[in-house]
Amino acid sequence: MKYAGIDIGSRTIELVVLEKGRIIENLRTDTGFDPIAKAKKLINGTRYDKIMATGYGRNLFEIDFDNSETVTEIKAHARGVQAFFKDAETILDIGGQDSKAISLNKKGRVKKFEMNDRCAAGTGKFMEIMAKNLGFSIEEFGRAALEAKNDLTINSMCTVFAESEVTSLIAKGADRKEIARGLHISIVKRAAGMINRISSEGPIVFSGGVAKNPCIRDLISKKLGRKVLTTEDPQMAGALGAAMILDDRDGK
Repeated sequence: MKYAGIDIGSRTIELVVLEKGRIIENLRTDTGFDPIAKAKKLINGTRYDKIMATGYGRNLFEIDFDNSETVTEIKAHARGVQAFFKDAETILDIGGQDSKAISLNKKGRVKKFEMNDRCAAGTGKFMEIMAKNLGFSIEEFGRAALEAKNDLTINSMCTVFAESEVTSLIAKGADRKEIARGLHISIVKRAAGMINRISSEGPIVFSGGVAKNPCIRDLISKKLGRKVLTTEDPQMAGALGAAMILDDRDGK
C-alpha cells in the first residue's frame, strides 16, 4: 500500500508518499492564489492508494478529492517530527501564516498546545516582508542577523507598524544587520512565550519553513537554555505526518 500526505499551507504545498514505511515521493510547490489547482498539479502522475490532507487548505482538498481524509496540523506535525525524533516532547512549528507550540506525552500524543493564527506577527510571511524591506532575500535574512554586532529593539510586532518602524530606523541610518537582529529577537520572544506555556524543559524540535533560519534557532536555544533540533527539510513534517498517520492506522 502507498500512503500519501499533503500539507496545503499558506505559502507552500508539500506532498509525501510512503511505501512500507519509506519515503518514495517528496514534492513541493508554491501555494499561489489557487491552492487546489496547485495541489492537483503536484499530485498529477503520483500513484498512491490513500491520501490524507493537512494544513489550512485541507477542507477544500477533501471536497475536491474523493476518498481523501484530513487531519489537523497539530497532529500531523507531531507525527511527522516523531519520524526523526522518536522521543520528542516539545515541538515548535512556525509556518507561513501561523505558529504553534506543541507538547507531547511519553507516548507521543498531543498533551497541550498553543497556537497563533490571528496575526501574521512572527510568521514566515512577516519575515519575508521584513527581509524585503531591508533588502535581504529570506535566505540572507537570518545570516545577516547572526552577523550583527549589537542588539536593537523593535517595539512592534504588528506587520504594518513594524514596517513603519523599520523604515524609520533605516532613515536614521541604523545598521541593516542590527535591525534584522532586532526583528529576530522580537520573533523569538513571542515564540519562547508560547513554548514556556506548554513545556519547561528538554530539547525543542523545530519544524516548518522558519526552522531553516539559523538566527531564530540560535536565539531560541539561548533564550530558553534548551537544545533546538531540526531536520534537513523541516517543511515536510506536516505532509510526512499525515502519510504516517494513515500508515499507522492501516498497519494495525
